[in-house]
Amino acid sequence: MGNPYFAISPLKKIIESQYDLVAIISNPPKPMGRKKVLKYTDVGKFALDHNIKLIELDSFDDQKIYQEVVSLNVDLFIVVAYRILPIKYLEIPKFGAINIHASLLPKYRGAAPIQWSLMNGDEFTGISIFQIEKKVDTGKIIFQEAIKIENEDNFETLSIKLSKLGGEALIKSLDMLDKGKINLIIQDNSQFTRAPKINKDMLKIDWSWPGEKINNWVRGLSPYPAMYTIYKEKKIKIFKVQLLKESSNSHPGKIDIIDSKRLYVHSKNYMISILELQQEGKKRLKVEDFLKGSNINLGQSFS
Repeated sequence: MGNPYFAISPLKKIIESQYDLVAIISNPPKPMGRKKVLKYTDVGKFALDHNIKLIELDSFDDQKIYQEVVSLNVDLFIVVAYRILPIKYLEIPKFGAINIHASLLPKYRGAAPIQWSLMNGDEFTGISIFQIEKKVDTGKIIFQEAIKIENEDNFETLSIKLSKLGGEALIKSLDMLDKGKINLIIQDNSQFTRAPKINKDMLKIDWSWPGEKINNWVRGLSPYPAMYTIYKEKKIKIFKVQLLKESSNSHPGKIDIIDSKRLYVHSKNYMISILELQQEGKKRLKVEDFLKGSNINLGQSFS
């Protein structure tokens, strides 16, 4: 069961393994764009492209779909970046359901663990394979594996790494379950942290923040949905920045332009070099290309 691209690597690993993939469950396609063309989820499209039985589950209350899933007589549900399963679905498989979660649980329970690990400037994150229980992300852990977060990582690159790691960890977990060699770990609820869903109110850069926080939030939300700033009432998305020398400037947001090629902005404690950005209604550019046609001037400020 899954929807986005993050679930594809684990899906491929299952297909390559000794285990039987009976069916794929994903959300139904949605009409997208001006022409309202039906667009499948990444997982749904993968199922169709590889001639794997696809069940398009819209509502858990759909009794016909429920009976179809029951009739599959499966041993296990594998859930990756999907939805919260109701109890009646959790009771279908012989051995319950397991989930791939992109954090080292109990840290970052919730919808956006990859983003928050970057936004908080963590050095490490990882993958947890756990048994799904009624309360979200609280089940017993089957297997965990850590990964170092590199300075250049953003949401996109770290997602790709964790998806690959998740696929490898999943097969290790299935082998452990198959051989009965598991030592389930109960999560320490006193150590849990949350990773709530990202909302649009979180995306505007506050230049009075410390430079480290601005850098981490840009990384954590790039390329999507992307942090932004405002210049002359126009939105500019910021995809990549670099911290420069420390600055005691008392005007956060103040702009410096160097040699018509570099764009620096003052934060609470650092000069920040903006490397990739996108003005509203235009395409994403490297800063030197952006400055060729922009109306941004030295000494002005981002709001």
